[in-house]
Amino acid sequence: MIVNEEFLGKIRRDFALNLYEVKLWTALLSRGISSAGELSDMADVPRSRTYDVLESLERKGFIVVKPEKPIRYMAIAPDEVLLRVSKRLAEEAEVRANRLNNLGSSDVLAELTLLYKQGVEPMQPTDFSGTLKGRHNLHDHISMLAKTAEKSINIVTTEDGIIRKAKFLKPVFEKAKDRGVKIKIMAPINDLTKESLDKLKDVAEIKDIKGMDSRFMIVDAKQLMFMLMDDKAVHPTYDIGMWVNTPYFAGTMQNMFDLAWKQK
Repeated sequence: MIVNEEFLGKIRRDFALNLYEVKLWTALLSRGISSAGELSDMADVPRSRTYDVLESLERKGFIVVKPEKPIRYMAIAPDEVLLRVSKRLAEEAEVRANRLNNLGSSDVLAELTLLYKQGVEPMQPTDFSGTLKGRHNLHDHISMLAKTAEKSINIVTTEDGIIRKAKFLKPVFEKAKDRGVKIKIMAPINDLTKESLDKLKDVAEIKDIKGMDSRFMIVDAKQLMFMLMDDKAVHPTYDIGMWVNTPYFAGTMQNMFDLAWKQK
């Protein structure tokens, strides 16, 4: 059986299967009903692994074992499998979320926090820096910085950047404003960004920016996060940001931001 490798890769990602699982499942889909030996040959999966993998597929709801000798396996319609997998993943996510929520008041979190504080104490200022990859991780770190802000959050961003921030970060900005944090944003104001900027105007001062295709954030003139890639040219998975906790550098960038703000 010849199946496009790109197609197999997509199935692996979408259905959270390993390589042997996806090979045997697609082989069985093409046959309807088959034995482990036949599937092993068709999918090019070692026979010593085939039974274990088929058992895993059965547990996950992808196939059915027929009660006969020799044992044979029957495929389940893909649309039914999709419903089963969606339900299973939702249930697993709920269990994991509840478990993590319960950690908030547990001894485990207290011990982890103690370990973190003990590790932070001997760190040098230059240790408080790092590289982040992937837009999801960038948003998470921006959110974390906003949560720690005490006085100010100043942001320079692009058309796409302000749309994303209005969508994902407004609740964090609202809480920062409630704490008395002053938020200023410089972003392009045009037909594409108007709706997003309208959502943010009640939590931040906003000014138009032209001729500066940059993305960075300054918090309390102490912490700085800046993006290294053009967000129009890079896939979100490969977007990269740098975070530094240095009043010297962040303070310099704050002065530049203030100067640009006054000129707008």
